[in-house]
Amino acid sequence: MDSALDFHSLRALLEWQVELGADEAIGDVPVNRYEVAAQAAPVLAAPAVPKQAPAATGGGSDAVAAARKAAQGAGDLEALRAALAGYEHCELKRGARNLVFADGVPGARVMIIGEAPGRDEDRAGRPFVGRAGQLLDRMLGAVGLSRAENVYITNVMPWRPPQNADLKAAEIEMMRPFVERHVALAAPDIVVLMGNAPCQTVLGKQGITRLRGEWTEAWGKPVMPMLHPAYLLRMPGAKRAAWADLLDVQAKLREGGI
Repeated sequence: MDSALDFHSLRALLEWQVELGADEAIGDVPVNRYEVAAQAAPVLAAPAVPKQAPAATGGGSDAVAAARKAAQGAGDLEALRAALAGYEHCELKRGARNLVFADGVPGARVMIIGEAPGRDEDRAGRPFVGRAGQLLDRMLGAVGLSRAENVYITNVMPWRPPQNADLKAAEIEMMRPFVERHVALAAPDIVVLMGNAPCQTVLGKQGITRLRGEWTEAWGKPVMPMLHPAYLLRMPGAKRAAWADLLDVQAKLREGGI
């Protein structure tokens, strides 16, 4: 069976429609749509009105400028969380249950940036708590790290996209100022980017299978791109590469220069 049509995916689709207000699948009586169309009153042409710029909620320079101003005004992590909660230019906010800000230890040496919340994260209000998060915890534990002691975790997008869709370029652009400010306030020694969206946000690059495993630098921090745990669940053979990257992170932490 196509994985896109398995039980869990279909159930998630149904739950999403219910959240949007689609609570009636079948009416009491049949409706002849051809008859309804024939009886409809003719539509009069609307008077010409001056063209207006698209609303800022759809993205664009206004949304990015507002994000930059809100992020720069945050003096600490709690203020940044409040700035995100008050940001009204991202449409994804309207369909999400919770703002998923961060988890782990603020000020930890390792900061992990993921992509966006899934269903479990949206419900819990914490990043990486589903199957991918459980795998991440096991991965970190294998090299002596944990979100309870020495890791800080966040996402590029704090609101769940419908059907866990990939983030759009405009959504990444409006979130970039918040992510950059988040890194500055959390002040980690190392930043780990898990997936394409974080790489595009922080490095301006895509192609995680090509970027992974190579140290780079951004925003004054050593950066390690890695495969997302959700990818590892789909492609178990890639776990060897992820293990090698984790060992590189462990070795970097043991160096005296950071």
